[in-house]
Amino acid sequence: MVRLLFAKLVLVAMLLSASTSALAANLVTATRVWPAEDYTRMTFEGSAAFKYQTLSLKEPERLVLDIEDISLNEVLNALPTQILADDPYIQQVRIGQYQPNVVRVVVDLKKEVNFNVFSLSPVGEYKHRLVLDILPLKDPVMAMLDKLDKNLKTQPIAEEQPSLKENPTQKEIEKETPAANKKQDDRIITIAIDAGHGGEDPGAGGASGSREKDITLAIAKKLKTYVDAEPNMRGVLTRDGDYFVSLGGRVVKARKLRADLFISIHADSFTKSSARGSSVFALSERGATSATARYLAQKENQSDLIGGVSLKDKDPILAKTLLDLSQAATINDSLKLGKAVLDYVEEINVLHKKHVEQAGFAVLKSPDIPSILVETAFISNPEEERKLNDNNHQHQLAKSILAGIKKYFAANPALARTVADND
Repeated sequence: MVRLLFAKLVLVAMLLSASTSALAANLVTATRVWPAEDYTRMTFEGSAAFKYQTLSLKEPERLVLDIEDISLNEVLNALPTQILADDPYIQQVRIGQYQPNVVRVVVDLKKEVNFNVFSLSPVGEYKHRLVLDILPLKDPVMAMLDKLDKNLKTQPIAEEQPSLKENPTQKEIEKETPAANKKQDDRIITIAIDAGHGGEDPGAGGASGSREKDITLAIAKKLKTYVDAEPNMRGVLTRDGDYFVSLGGRVVKARKLRADLFISIHADSFTKSSARGSSVFALSERGATSATARYLAQKENQSDLIGGVSLKDKDPILAKTLLDLSQAATINDSLKLGKAVLDYVEEINVLHKKHVEQAGFAVLKSPDIPSILVETAFISNPEEERKLNDNNHQHQLAKSILAGIKKYFAANPALARTVADND
């Protein structure tokens, strides 16, 4: 009798163990939430590929995400605490064990939204990921353009000022370029300022823990402030917070905003910590101009894999952009812009290369916008990492880039453009 009871207990224990094992077929090891006006991203990271179903409910607005083959744990239970009060889209998150092998995540929304759910395979330091993107009904880029155009209509027209001298000095360029541009082209010049990486994609890391995405955003915001202070210019950021933007999405945003120039800010790393110096890159259609340029381009082009892009997200403008091979004139202008910026950056930092390099950077593939990528310094170099974190040095970098932009426009006046130019 005792033996029979013991056998039954062993059997029950085995069944419970099997059941628990089935429930824990996928162990959720991390959750992350990235709120922004452009969109809010929620990410689940686990030990295996995710199985899931989604449901959208009205009155009130809710999103339901049922994730199979997982069990509640401390990581999942902590998810609601990651929702910020100022999240543009999420009111709160509720989570519970809906069925023995299903965890239900209910996202209570502040407004009607679009959403996209997709899974990602392991890459870099990430395991399997399930991504929920909560998107506004109206394209945030077009909303930004409407706001910019509205502000432009309310701005007074600046008085005409003398044009540049025939052979201006650099100081005269800095002093007179805004007035010269205003005379030759009675419109606001738009500079797209691209802070590299963001959100799920931290970019390169420094020995003291610095993250490229934080440094690039700090410099980009300073550059925007200086650009906006010019009487005939305005800066627009491809991202203004810590969230991920795909490489193609950055190009599309610049084109939708009818940008005249595209400046991508980076602070990359190399295999040797001794690598140092600033660099400026333009697009190449014929291969990289150096081994370093090829290496950096390959690293930067992996951002979409690390940050996470749904294969369903194919903007028609992006498709047209990446297939357009008539970029020779734009690349030529990009080289001129890069040389102008490099001349001023050299005044505050040693150059890695004294000429503009070229490689196949995906983020520079706009067929009609002169585009450059500025590697401000190597974050993998301890000395340069320290400088990159210095607020004063960031201001100097931003000022030097603006000086290069103004020098470029002094020799290459911006042409009149219409909305149709970028359609």
